[in-house]
Amino acid sequence: MNQARPDFIRCGRAICGDLLQAERREWWVTNGLGGYAAGTVAGSLTRGYHGLLIAPLQPPLKRRLVFAKADPILVDGDREISLFSNRWAGGVVSPNGYVHLESFHLEGRMPVWRFAVGDLILEQRIWLEPGANTSYVAWRWMATASAYPLQLRVHLLVNWRDHHARTRMADFQPVLEAPHPALRLVETDDGALRLWTCGGIIRDGVSWFENFDLPVEHERGLAHRDHHFCLGEALLELRPGVWTGVVASLDEVADLDLNAAMQRFMQRDRALLAQAESQHPEWRLAPDWARQLVLAADSFIVARPLADGSEGQSVIAGYPWFGDWGRDTMIALPGLTLATGRTDLARRILLTYARFLDQGMLPNQLPAAGEVPGYNTVDAALWYIEAWRAVLEAGADAETLATAFPLVQEIIAWHVAGTRYGIGMDASDALLRAGEPGTQLTWMDAKIEDWVVTPRLGKPVEINALWYNALCSAADLARRLGQSPAFYADLADQVRHGFRRFIRPDGEGLYDLLDGPDGHDAQIRPNQIFAVSLAHSPLDPTTQQTVVQVCGRELLTSYGLRSLAPCCAEFRPYYLGDVQERDSSYHQGPVWAWLLGHYALADYRVSSDAAAAQAWLEPICDHLADAGLGAVSEIFDGAPPHQPRGAPVQAWSVACILAAWQRLERLKSR
Repeated sequence: MNQARPDFIRCGRAICGDLLQAERREWWVTNGLGGYAAGTVAGSLTRGYHGLLIAPLQPPLKRRLVFAKADPILVDGDREISLFSNRWAGGVVSPNGYVHLESFHLEGRMPVWRFAVGDLILEQRIWLEPGANTSYVAWRWMATASAYPLQLRVHLLVNWRDHHARTRMADFQPVLEAPHPALRLVETDDGALRLWTCGGIIRDGVSWFENFDLPVEHERGLAHRDHHFCLGEALLELRPGVWTGVVASLDEVADLDLNAAMQRFMQRDRALLAQAESQHPEWRLAPDWARQLVLAADSFIVARPLADGSEGQSVIAGYPWFGDWGRDTMIALPGLTLATGRTDLARRILLTYARFLDQGMLPNQLPAAGEVPGYNTVDAALWYIEAWRAVLEAGADAETLATAFPLVQEIIAWHVAGTRYGIGMDASDALLRAGEPGTQLTWMDAKIEDWVVTPRLGKPVEINALWYNALCSAADLARRLGQSPAFYADLADQVRHGFRRFIRPDGEGLYDLLDGPDGHDAQIRPNQIFAVSLAHSPLDPTTQQTVVQVCGRELLTSYGLRSLAPCCAEFRPYYLGDVQERDSSYHQGPVWAWLLGHYALADYRVSSDAAAAQAWLEPICDHLADAGLGAVSEIFDGAPPHQPRGAPVQAWSVACILAAWQRLERLKSR
């Protein structure tokens, strides 16, 4: 087996020494609890979400930035060399430690920096402990045994703010304790942060570092000044080839053996690759970029404690600002779990969400403890059925079949009879209608106060493609259980006939919406691709081919499908501006990466050429070395060069590309 971790994402001095290029590239690591650490290759903060430990107080939500920075200064006799960078109000960058950065790379998911100052070479690594709110920052002097002594002075910057917010200094008044020279305790009303040094001590010296400038937040029209509290400095002795560093944790105890902790993190990557290869032989010779996505997939899987005290599983929709969303979880589930050989994990996620099934619907977002879930989504439950179909296709015993079928039956029964938000079947054509004024129920869900940007009130095309797929899947499930499939098969046949209404008479694919307040919507959007890409298609082969041709001609880009064709008057080529400007353009032109996987699968359906279909995914290889390194962004500008935008690390972007690659690779060998 090829268990070597991917090691192809690298930046040399040409990028590391160019501040804008080094800041454009971000590293992200996660801990399986909803917590994360993130920053730029340059070491500067450009987002309010950047930090060394952002920990969930109610996993996986209520995330707090608790450990902001560990800024190292290399002390060589009388010389002091700053190996970090900061941006300040007024556009000042000081110090400019990025100029000493010889290289940066991802070793699997672990970010690695190599600093070179003359003949002094220093390596830095950052990682989180899987399953714990513990962060590690470690340095190693790459020198010969005869080298002279060196020291690191490391500024320790802490905080306790909501990761969405900005710091009000008056709100953070921690109590500091020093149980021994290598430990500091930062106590707040909500909890305590512990900071240990490995190979040194902590020297006290409290102060505020004020007015960090956050250019990405400025670009997004948000508050872009922040402050962090410095509790002092770690004084670390450097010895050739020996790791030394800082450990930060919300737990009372953490492993201070840096080598052992590093090996656990790296072993998890190796185990994930080994598991994928053992279940799917196609991963053994997969290119590094596809194997990198196998690792990225694990970053979204989180523990989800349930109200009865049991441990569930869920999916963070994206980092940094998303929680676990019902729709996103179900769309991403096959790629994150089944394509990576983790079928048991898929079942646990599905059973976790079964706890929240109500009136045939899943929540739009899973709530924090004590909160009431909101069910404003028409497609989450239909994607839930598709996720069950994919799990059962991957292999299921009688118990799993018997568990899934009542859940599927319940969802379909409620959709036939009618449920919240005007969701229900129209008896005249068996299609699903959905929506009430002022609601946004489909994945095109942008809303600004009372303005629903793309309301799609009526019969959306992808909802009815999912509806047909759900009915066919229910019929198949009934057959596997030895029950009559007649009800679901007959209803699916009615939907297939009704679905013909979506076919445009001008040969330009499908209507995006039927029977809306203004009639049929003929805007060219990507939602029609699901009528071809899903397991069960209501379309004849000729119409399938037309849909793929229209989407390819009008919507396809290197990184996904545009949310609206450029020929439409509402098309917005760039996703820029303040919150209102961005939200109003969210589904009016930006490219969505998760749709690329569905386009590739749809292309295969009409062409039967798995290699050609898989080739549509290859440009993602280049993107993995940009923006959120090793992962796939949420969206891109609709106009070239298609700059990455939105969340830099998005679950369904990774998952849908991953699932399509694995399936097409398997089909190539047939």
